[in-house]
Amino acid sequence: MPLSTSADNARPFLTWQRITDWAQEHYRSRTFNKDERIPTRPGLLYLVERGAVRLVGAAQAGAGPSEDDDETEGNDYESLSAATLGNNEEAFLGFVGSGQPFEIVAQSPFSLQSFAHVDQTIVIWLYWNDLDNWPHFRREVLDAFRYQHQRKLLWLSTLGQRRTIDRLLGFLTLLIEEFGEPCESGYYLPWPLTHAQIGSAIGSTRVTVTRLMGKLRQKQLIQTYKDGLIAIPNPADLSIRGA
Repeated sequence: MPLSTSADNARPFLTWQRITDWAQEHYRSRTFNKDERIPTRPGLLYLVERGAVRLVGAAQAGAGPSEDDDETEGNDYESLSAATLGNNEEAFLGFVGSGQPFEIVAQSPFSLQSFAHVDQTIVIWLYWNDLDNWPHFRREVLDAFRYQHQRKLLWLSTLGQRRTIDRLLGFLTLLIEEFGEPCESGYYLPWPLTHAQIGSAIGSTRVTVTRLMGKLRQKQLIQTYKDGLIAIPNPADLSIRGA
């Protein structure tokens, strides 16, 4: 799927301005600082008006983390619950960009949470029946959720790769395909992402991710843009391959 421009990402809904005006009038809009938790509850619909939201998960059960540095065996994916979820640490589940909807589903023993990933992130919340006032907008919200579901299937396919380096490159490519902005050498992810967060997403560890990121840079499959942001060449020219 071709990359969307930032302008496209910012205005996916035809009635967006009407919704934002309604949210302000009904006190359904709030601004969050970086890493501030966004209070959510199941059954509500949330819209990101500005900025980016980081979705994370945690589980109650599990053993302590185990360090797996072997990219060829592909075993560190099996340590996901131990390495990232077992001690109630955050497991990165993805971003929700400007103009996109999200909802939080409660499923014991898992806990899903959302955080503002950048400063001045604005989130709107609605009841689903509020959308009865805007039938066309409801259809666009459902279309957006269907698109997100398709992206998650690609994510799961990437996480099924045996080698950690393949999962890493596939994960970064998917993120930048969806949220990337153009730069001189290709496209870059406009928000910072730590190696620990990447590791939690692909079922690896921070140490392994740091080492494999170095390998991908040596092969010029990824680059560093500005202040440590991750960039890749045009995703259409990339094939998911390892070192």
